[in-house]
Amino acid sequence: MDETKGKAFASELASQSAKVIFITADVTNEDQVNKVFETTIEKFGKVDILFNNAGIGAVKPSEELEYAEWRKTVNVDLDGVFLVAQKAIKQFLQADGGVIINTASMYGLVGSPGSAAYNAAKGGVVNLTRSLALEYAERNIRVNALCPGFIDTPILGDTDRQDLIASTPMKRLGQPEEMAKGVLFLASDDSSFMTGNTLTLDGGYTAQ
Repeated sequence: MDETKGKAFASELASQSAKVIFITADVTNEDQVNKVFETTIEKFGKVDILFNNAGIGAVKPSEELEYAEWRKTVNVDLDGVFLVAQKAIKQFLQADGGVIINTASMYGLVGSPGSAAYNAAKGGVVNLTRSLALEYAERNIRVNALCPGFIDTPILGDTDRQDLIASTPMKRLGQPEEMAKGVLFLASDDSSFMTGNTLTLDGGYTAQ
């Protein structure tokens, strides 16, 4: 959604000899999602891997949560995941299969107060992942979910990071690079016999 940062990062990757394109898109807009796939196929010929990583968060007591806020969170965090995954699956079925990695959350596995919409959406992503994995297991399409804990990214907003660190058994925040390694594992043949599962990288939070 951030065209300035997106184009800058694409240029950085291109300077390292990567073949890359940046496309501005809203994952809740079907026409824009179609454009992503059309442009990608035009540039690269096909789609092999989808990393469904768009997401937003909303922290507010449930009695104060506006229905519009609920809908926006679920629309991006769950509906958008399905919409983009559906488009990818249609491409995979025309090819030799493919891989989908959906970003869920440790809060798709356990609850937390004040995040009803986010928790519900991420729980939905976990079970959507299982459902799609079973539906297409015989079609050479693997679908898994990444469940991050507290990661040092802008989505944490104004949250007190010290409180998050204190509640994490490893007593630190996760780093984006650590999540990237998990995604690489799920996308690669190293996880070739893995589908319908969650890779939980949360510093031990859900083990408590």
